[in-house]
Amino acid sequence: QVRLVESGGDSVQPGGSLRLSCAASLYDYDTYSMGWFRQAPGKEREGIAAIDEGGPTIYANSVKGRFTLSRDSRKKILYLQLNRLKPEDTGMYSCAYQPKLRLFTISALGIEKADRLFGFWGQGTRVTVSS
Repeated sequence: QVRLVESGGDSVQPGGSLRLSCAASLYDYDTYSMGWFRQAPGKEREGIAAIDEGGPTIYANSVKGRFTLSRDSRKKILYLQLNRLKPEDTGMYSCAYQPKLRLFTISALGIEKADRLFGFWGQGTRVTVSS
């Protein structure tokens, strides 16, 4: 059974930082991708970062240079470091997992619209950026 549990969301001021975590209990597929998505109030969910089993990453332009994806493969935890946060970063952040999905497939579609490629989702953790 695939289970994803996010944590780390909080309320911060603009310019602040957070680190989100996604703890994964899942089958060990040879190929897979994991990603972080967010949904702002009143907006559609958008992809912001993804990684596959090989380690390369992809970021949405809106977060490139500010957010960093990393993972602890042994503990099966995916992290998203959020720096220089802006009010428009406010939203529900969810992690997702999909076996047999490679990063080049996500890249071809565009990370922003890649949620349709993922079948396993966590419940999300809320990030609020406000002064």
